[in-house]
Amino acid sequence: MKSIYLPFAFGCFLLACTGTSPEKIEAEHFRNYVEVSTVNANYFQLSDGSPYIPIGLNLIHPSGSFETDKEAFQQVEDMMKGLSENGGNYVRIWLSQSFWDIEHETAGVYDEARAQRIDRYIELARKYGLRIKMTFEHFRSVTIEENPQAWATKFIYHTSQGGPLNTIGEYITTEAGHKLFLDKLDFYQNRYGTDTVFFGWELWNEMNAVKGPEDSAFFAWNRKMLLETKKRFPENLAMQSFGSFDRESGREKYKMIMTMEENEVAQIHRYLDLGAQMEICHGPLDISTSDAIRELQSYLPGRPMILAETGGVEPSHSGPIRYYKKDTVGLLLHDILFAPFFAGSAGPGMIWHWVPYVHANNLWFQYGRFSNAIKGIDPIKEGFEPGFSETDRIRAYSLNGSSTVLLWLRDKENNWMTELENEIPPDLVKLTGQDILELLPNEFASLEIYDPWEDRWSEKFTSSQLPESVEFKRSLVIRVKM
Repeated sequence: MKSIYLPFAFGCFLLACTGTSPEKIEAEHFRNYVEVSTVNANYFQLSDGSPYIPIGLNLIHPSGSFETDKEAFQQVEDMMKGLSENGGNYVRIWLSQSFWDIEHETAGVYDEARAQRIDRYIELARKYGLRIKMTFEHFRSVTIEENPQAWATKFIYHTSQGGPLNTIGEYITTEAGHKLFLDKLDFYQNRYGTDTVFFGWELWNEMNAVKGPEDSAFFAWNRKMLLETKKRFPENLAMQSFGSFDRESGREKYKMIMTMEENEVAQIHRYLDLGAQMEICHGPLDISTSDAIRELQSYLPGRPMILAETGGVEPSHSGPIRYYKKDTVGLLLHDILFAPFFAGSAGPGMIWHWVPYVHANNLWFQYGRFSNAIKGIDPIKEGFEPGFSETDRIRAYSLNGSSTVLLWLRDKENNWMTELENEIPPDLVKLTGQDILELLPNEFASLEIYDPWEDRWSEKFTSSQLPESVEFKRSLVIRVKM
């Protein structure tokens, strides 16, 4: 029988009940690698065949002003602890961000002190049972003339700073540019190997923001470096990411990179952004985030798909959306977690604003609500097929499996605009037993209802003993056994 992957927090529960040592719990937890399921390639599994649903967020770096590394890592640990205790098992780091950047003074020279910071991040992730997506690079230029964003410019690679390059294009097309990337791969491989703590290795953050090289050279670089990454980390996943999918003109390049055979995980970024060209990015988050997954599904079914970056931004990514401060109940985060998964993603959406939103509002409980909603579910065994229907009042997202049907019902009259912008409290949605019956398969054995806002499961009902009525606010989960 296949075992179900359990969050590290459950391991802590076992520790309390059985007296098992922390070292043994950790060894058991990280016994296996994450890989694409060999049975159902829409989902991930561990190397023992048990399912792995990545539940987490982007925890790129400590955020704020800190006088010491100890203070910075206390923030990181607080967030990892909050995530882990609520069923989380995944985080992402940018290895090239200034706090971690091993190559920050001279091209090709690596700082041991910075590497030790990365060691500490990995140590904390292991402590809390979190697997890490390791992102190598994020820069977009080697000069300000190419790109005015200093945070995205690798100045030390330019010839004026002693580096080998004159342009970002040379990084993509020349042997000297390739060597910079490959040498860094070798450094990380020699230091960390193919540890089970790694979810996988990502070449770049939003590499389509790099301008200059011809498309043929750009995609040739990506194919080569995905292969080189896999060669060095054969037990870990290799993947690439592109920027927020918010304009039609980006579709062709997105399709090319996400269908590339060497790219093992299809990822998409999409934000609530009133400055986006696509109208869908302006509306309810359950609609825009589920549509992002359907976008990937239209390219190449049969590959695990993740909404890897999302959240709300001021127009054209000019800052975190102003409604975060109001959203103390986690309305936005709730939709980000539930909608992609119920649209067929291999996991929930991964929020970007880890400090100004999730940590600041202490929204870790929302991860617990999502984890509770899917507890005991094996999406590989079920072979889920996503479905969608709607009534005048609700949008019904469904995952239809061999023995289980999961439904997530979303109130159409409640969204970020009504609740956060217009400050209209969510109203009660009232469904009769017949309303529920019309959403269900023709034949089923039993069902349970979970209210993620009250964190409450109902008793089990049968097809002949449905509840007379069900009331909820915002959303509801129904689990049906066939």
